[in-house]
Amino acid sequence: MAQGMSNSAACREVGVNRKTGYRWTYGRTVKAATGEDYVYAPIAEKKDGRVSDRFLSEDERVQIADLLCAGHSLRSIARRLGRNASTISRELHRNSNPATGAYQPFQAQRRAVARRARSKEGKLRRDPELKEFVELHLGKRWSPEQISRALPAAFPGQPERHLSTETIYQAIYLPHRGGLDRAPGQLRTRRKHRRKRRRPDQRLTRFRITGLTIKERPAEAAGRAVPGHWEGDCATRSCTNLSGLTDWRGS
Repeated sequence: MAQGMSNSAACREVGVNRKTGYRWTYGRTVKAATGEDYVYAPIAEKKDGRVSDRFLSEDERVQIADLLCAGHSLRSIARRLGRNASTISRELHRNSNPATGAYQPFQAQRRAVARRARSKEGKLRRDPELKEFVELHLGKRWSPEQISRALPAAFPGQPERHLSTETIYQAIYLPHRGGLDRAPGQLRTRRKHRRKRRRPDQRLTRFRITGLTIKERPAEAAGRAVPGHWEGDCATRSCTNLSGLTDWRGS
């Protein structure tokens, strides 16, 4: 990442999951079985409070304002700054003055900085009523998906109290981070840990030694000229032969 790679690209190079890369980059806290918290520092601390180059700087915002006044289009501004046109469009949409619609670079910089410094506590920790609602329905054996879909009806017009299914799952599996008081393993499945997720190219077969599939059988097996190739029809043929021997005692 110090060479300019994104988190996803760096994780592909190292061969780890993208979430693992985020934990390494920003640090993590692990709770042991004894209840103690082990804090792992991030692998790379930011120096002098510098922000990643993927964010627009104050100088770039000043250039955007000057080029807009000069009558340049969004694509022309993007080419001059070496950015994507969608980045410039998103910047104007998010950080323009909501009252006048004018783009003021220094105010845009302050809005961007304030938006970046968001709270890391999580919705459940900040909202006791929301936390009580989730814990109550977990006690009724509701699934996280059912709770997530019930929140818009329980708190209409309050999007800050709407949670995704993944947020509730993380709060259950990691109560010290998610804010719930319930211990892991209280789901309907009684599962205490997440199942491992693998990419399709990492999935394991059920057999240690992979055999031949039915598509790879030789062509001579289709004709069933050899007695050994008849084994797949044993059950059907036995039933057919026995059905014709019902009166064998009388014969």
